[in-house]
Amino acid sequence: MNDIIRNIEAAQLKAEPPKFNVGDTVRVHAMIKEGTRERIQVFEGTVLKKQGGSNRETFTVRKTSNGIGVEKTWPLHSPHVVKVEVVRRGKVRRAKLFYLRQRVGKAAKVKELVR
Repeated sequence: MNDIIRNIEAAQLKAEPPKFNVGDTVRVHAMIKEGTRERIQVFEGTVLKKQGGSNRETFTVRKTSNGIGVEKTWPLHSPHVVKVEVVRRGKVRRAKLFYLRQRVGKAAKVKELVR
């Protein structure tokens, strides 16, 4: 039974999953379907968390829009996620950045990782 599930999940994986970490500022290009039309919508924000594994892996991105925090969670291997591009790398010391939800303005920033 496990081999059957593993084979199905392996078929759903993307060949080249995007490489990014928690704390990075990313631009997520997502396919939006409105009626019969399809378009690509860009969502730019900070990655709060990555969780799961295999084809169930998800990531959450947070941005501030008109003074209100907006969070979206996407499956990493979804065909609706066209591409994820890293705008800047973040320097963080933890895996989940939920503390950013209580911060406003400059306090909600993540330091940039200089390599």
